[in-house]
Amino acid sequence: MALSFFDFISQAMAQPSLFVILILVIGVTAVSGATDAPNAIATVVSTRCLKPNVAIGLAAVFNFVGLVGMTYISTAVAKTMFGMVDFSGNTDAALYALMAAMIGAILWGIFCWFFGIPCSKSHSLIAGVTGGAIALNGLAGVVPAEWAKVIYGMVFSLVAGFFLGWLFVKVIEKACKHVNRQAANHAFTGIQDVCAVALSFLHGAQDGQKFMSIAMLGVALSFGSSTPDSNGFPMWIMVVCSAAISLGTVVGGKRIIKSVGMDMVHLEKYQGFAADLSAAACLLLSSLLGIPVSTTHTKTSAIMGVGAVKRVSAINFGVVKDMMLTWIFTFPGCGLISFCMAKIFMYIFG
Repeated sequence: MALSFFDFISQAMAQPSLFVILILVIGVTAVSGATDAPNAIATVVSTRCLKPNVAIGLAAVFNFVGLVGMTYISTAVAKTMFGMVDFSGNTDAALYALMAAMIGAILWGIFCWFFGIPCSKSHSLIAGVTGGAIALNGLAGVVPAEWAKVIYGMVFSLVAGFFLGWLFVKVIEKACKHVNRQAANHAFTGIQDVCAVALSFLHGAQDGQKFMSIAMLGVALSFGSSTPDSNGFPMWIMVVCSAAISLGTVVGGKRIIKSVGMDMVHLEKYQGFAADLSAAACLLLSSLLGIPVSTTHTKTSAIMGVGAVKRVSAINFGVVKDMMLTWIFTFPGCGLISFCMAKIFMYIFG
């Protein structure tokens, strides 16, 4: 559904809930920019390859480039998002359930941001949408075969991120054993800058499609359909979502950069490069395969893999524990909030 901005305004005038959904999508996307996007640039700041403001500026630009670029290459992630839940039935009730899903994801993201915990907005979004779909259609609102890709993504990002981080550090240390340390640091500074750009691109590619897919689902529901066209993302929606990610990163990114890049484990420049390269490889592969993964999961597991090469005690397990508990409670916590709010909205407005 290639919907122009003026077509959207016309439809929203007839169905005001569509305006609300777009505002909520912008809100949840901005929260992602504050809590998820900074993970892409955390190590390049912690290793002093880039100053925080410069890194945040690069992240803002390349999140947009990644969102637009990957959408023209592949919409596999969006198709997975469309397929994992079923909002069919009463379209008015479905719109209320979708609103509740967005509000639940926003509240959960703000909670995690306030405590400086790198919450996965990908999983908050998925949990929120799932809770809304269950409130609408019961357990039939979940499509197990597609939803299972979320579990695959969690396992893949954690295992592959950790293993590749550990492996790349080993390879680099062996390859650079006889290289002058100062010269190596200079080289890795430039290379890590490139990796930070690549990670920002891939974050936009992964998360951008997830948030745009919800906007398109809202549009489809307003027209009485529960099956959006994943090949018809309008440019104006891409611009709005990427601008929201960038704004969130600028406003709230430094808090998460500190938690991930500085508090969890101290990294040298080549180790930061290994972590970034590992995360980029995982994100690229999962984006092309249509597997929704979290930039937060991927990057933090890569950093832990890198830290484990030095010694296990080099990892600040207090920070890791806080992150893991947040990840574990995201699905039931955010899903329950969305479920309850969807029931309330459908009762009041239905």
